Amino acid sequence: MPGKLLSDADLESDTAMARVEMPRKQNEKKGKKEKPKSNKTEEAAEEKDETISPKAKKVKKKAGPSEADVSSPKSKKAKKKEAPSQDDIISPKTKSAKKSKEPCEKTVVSPKTKKLIKNEEPSEDDLGAPKSKKMKKEKEMNGEIGEKSPNLKNGFPHSGPDSDSKEAASEESNSELEQEITVEQKEGAFSNFPISEETIKLLKARGVTFLFPIQAKTFHHVYSGKDLIAQARTGTGKTFSFAIPLVEKLQGELQDRKRGRAPQVLVLTPTRELASQVSRDFSDVTKKLAVACFYGGTPYGGQIERMRNGIDILVGTPGRIKDHLQNGKLDLTKLKHVVLDEVDQMLDMGFADQVEEILCVAYKKDSEDNPQTLLFSATCPHWVYNVAKKYMKSTYEQVDLIGKKTQKTAITVEHLAIKCHWTQRAAVIGDVIRVYSGYQGRTIIFCETKKEAQELSQNVSIRQDAQSLHGDIPQKQREITLKGFRNGDFGVLVATNVAARGLDIPEVDLVVQSSPPKDVESYIHRSGRTGRAGRTGICICFYQHKEEYQLAQVEQKAGIKFKRIGVPSATEIIKASSKDAIRLLDSVPPTAIAHFKQSAEKLIEEKGAVEALAAALAHISGATSVNQRSLINSDVGFVTMILQCSIEMPNISYAWKELKEQLGEDIDSKVKGMVFLKGKQQLHIIYGIKSQLSHGASSRAGFCPPYQLHLCLLTTDALHSQQ
Repeated sequence: MPGKLLSDADLESDTAMARVEMPRKQNEKKGKKEKPKSNKTEEAAEEKDETISPKAKKVKKKAGPSEADVSSPKSKKAKKKEAPSQDDIISPKTKSAKKSKEPCEKTVVSPKTKKLIKNEEPSEDDLGAPKSKKMKKEKEMNGEIGEKSPNLKNGFPHSGPDSDSKEAASEESNSELEQEITVEQKEGAFSNFPISEETIKLLKARGVTFLFPIQAKTFHHVYSGKDLIAQARTGTGKTFSFAIPLVEKLQGELQDRKRGRAPQVLVLTPTRELASQVSRDFSDVTKKLAVACFYGGTPYGGQIERMRNGIDILVGTPGRIKDHLQNGKLDLTKLKHVVLDEVDQMLDMGFADQVEEILCVAYKKDSEDNPQTLLFSATCPHWVYNVAKKYMKSTYEQVDLIGKKTQKTAITVEHLAIKCHWTQRAAVIGDVIRVYSGYQGRTIIFCETKKEAQELSQNVSIRQDAQSLHGDIPQKQREITLKGFRNGDFGVLVATNVAARGLDIPEVDLVVQSSPPKDVESYIHRSGRTGRAGRTGICICFYQHKEEYQLAQVEQKAGIKFKRIGVPSATEIIKASSKDAIRLLDSVPPTAIAHFKQSAEKLIEEKGAVEALAAALAHISGATSVNQRSLINSDVGFVTMILQCSIEMPNISYAWKELKEQLGEDIDSKVKGMVFLKGKQQLHIIYGIKSQLSHGASSRAGFCPPYQLHLCLLTTDALHSQQ
């Protein structure tokens, strides 16, 4: 009977019956189908390290004969073959368990235990968690477990409103993470937008499988012809935000492609490099439309030929576009769409007049028939909206993915700051690159002037291959340099702001800013050259004591907090150099190794394996000599020490007096940069001392209470917070 308790004798008779019935059941068609299910549930149970009987009894005592009819195929089969007792319902699983573990089963399933189990309510943790894990496993195998066994709980029949709600809650909690991961993919799915199959195929070839948030939120506005101002963080895919819908719109309206046709789309960018990149992005998503790119430093002849053949989409810089207009070669009267990329710079004083002259050809004052105007940037100050109104229709859309959020920079970038005098900056930058980027990484260094960029790229402190990119370099060489950096031909690019905006260079590990920029927008765009398309990156800003105010301004306006770090220590440099050397060893082909085996064996005999390999790694990495630097001012050859005093010290002259008494009167020339540190009970004075004197100074016995002298083990971040 359903409520009947089984004795030990009953269990033994059931075990014997199971041994007889199992071969016959295995030969039956239904038994064959259900055996994999039983195995799956046993595997799930083994993963949880649970014995079968307590869980099974908990569930079984709640399920009556009527439940078995509707719960699963296994229960139906059991009811057909034998009497509708509770023992029959559990036989497919418990019999196999009893067959292999009979002594253990008797111990676990005693009458007393059964009585407790009958009165005990199964917990949600016991029933819910294994269930979801099993369902997940089976979904991976067949994708339709929900249809095949909707009421299975840990592999057993289970139903009722209580269990249904728990099951739903369990499934919901387990699928929550998947929903969070896929929310952007769902919103940006190609099926949500009028994108042609041909364009989707081209996008997938570029590695784009869904639209990013800024692309998804602006698509319909652009496609429907509305004017738009859009702002989003660097590296979020703003170019495709206007490129994809404009391409789809033009291809849908494609009529005659006569020779010499005037462009319908004009995209203006502040730099030649950005114009070239935007043009490539357009060309990557359409093979039907003619895309042209005009900028200075390139011959006029090829551009004039393109205009004779006809252009659909024109990308360029204001200077060259203006030249063609004045020469009467370019017709902009047929424009339907105008895009100002990096709009805050396009409408700034440097470009505002040129942009005005170009657009007045296609725009009429206070007319609703003007071309669609699209403005994009990562930084849109308030003045941009005021200036832009002269080009916008009375009603326009605004999409701002930054809004009033505190942090304006990319959230995938870590912001660090190093205090360093300008005389030591080049050498420290070389060490920073070795530690944070490595020999095989990619680094962009931003300088304020062309001269500084040129000199730094040629500095011997930067051991990796480095090239410069700035306005004085001929355009052809600029293109070669940028292409080489994209392809990984060299690892360090030293540039001015020509490389700060819009450039999408894959896998840039580190951005270094040689000094805090004068405006926060420049910092945001420079730091945005790393951490793009979901990848993480590091931006390190160097500053001097007099530039601390500028650094604080960047922190405040960009909504970030710099982590003050020290110059890389000798240990960090050696560790990073060793990793690089090992990577280089891994790249040596086996055919080359064979030629050096004899020399290697001889070297091992002479020096020993460890000594020989260590010397080889040091030479390969170039770290044969590593200089110690002060944590206070980055001066080379100085070690940072702490003089600790347990009593109050009115001013720093007391520390100088104690140092002179213990280390001699000539200590003035050997100690550099002494500062107070905060302490609750003790006063710490930190100073830099020449490295050759540091060991002797720290081991002097002359320092008596209340003074103690020891090596500083604090980081620069900790030092800065305690000053």
